Amino acid sequence: MNTKPTAQEIEMAHDRVAPYIHYTPVYSSESINKIAGTQIFFKCENFQKVGAFKARGGMNAVLSLSDEEKSKGVATHSSGNHAQAVALAAQLQGIPAHIVMPSNSAKVKMDAVRGYGANLIECEPTLQAREDTLQQVINETGATMIHPYNDYHIIQGQATAAKELIESVNEPLDYILAPVGGGGLLSGTSLSAHYWSNSTKVIGCEPEGADDAFRSFQTKTLVPMVKPDTIADGLRTSLGEKPFDIIKEHVSAILLANDNEIAAAMKMVWERMKIIIEPSAAVPLAVLFRNKSLFEGKKVGIIISGGNVDLASLPF
Repeated sequence: MNTKPTAQEIEMAHDRVAPYIHYTPVYSSESINKIAGTQIFFKCENFQKVGAFKARGGMNAVLSLSDEEKSKGVATHSSGNHAQAVALAAQLQGIPAHIVMPSNSAKVKMDAVRGYGANLIECEPTLQAREDTLQQVINETGATMIHPYNDYHIIQGQATAAKELIESVNEPLDYILAPVGGGGLLSGTSLSAHYWSNSTKVIGCEPEGADDAFRSFQTKTLVPMVKPDTIADGLRTSLGEKPFDIIKEHVSAILLANDNEIAAAMKMVWERMKIIIEPSAAVPLAVLFRNKSLFEGKKVGIIISGGNVDLASLPF
């Protein structure tokens, strides 16, 4: 597909992936609501297959391939969650998967990729190295590239998380907050809000140490991420062109949080809700607490993007 996903295409994607993913729960925490001064609905994609929302886009992209494309396998680059999603989707379809991962990826994510039977290729932790290594793999294998975010099939699949959130809450949300790295989740979230909850404002949430989406949104020009420095490892990548076009049209703002705020929000969810979330997933709650006056008294949806944590490297 070569155009922005329509409501019908997102619904079709939802039907396509439904047999292979979890319809994840929406939780609230009375104590966190009280501290925040708002009513928060957490869409818990940490309970998703592969432990992250990425299962949605990865599954949709692989299932959308032709039989001929599937026969040659798939390839991608990712710091972790998308890698696991494509590896699992390929395993379920019985096709090869070649996954390029930066050497500083979380060990728990690298182990999971190998566990799904994929061929894992490590590279230097730069976007250029990821892209160059992936291209070499594709040249050698003929595999189809499943881009982690700059792909409309990926965006279409990621949009299903917010679609489910809107369905589950069943009352108008004032805001939906989603983390932004490559932009697949945020762009998909903004489309679902546009189609099924048009009064809801969507806000992207990003670490200060990897703020290319914030700078791109401010200047309306795509700014590449160079040398990101944040504990939110899933958000270190550069914003993609296709997601950015959708974000410019449908996202209200992109707000920032620093690593101390992210770690505090992560710890709060672990302690108050008794669920495991990864640093990237804590960024929206950190943004909410930094901007409490903006959200006070509002109904806010937060997409908890994943729960794949290296327990040997906790930030608290």
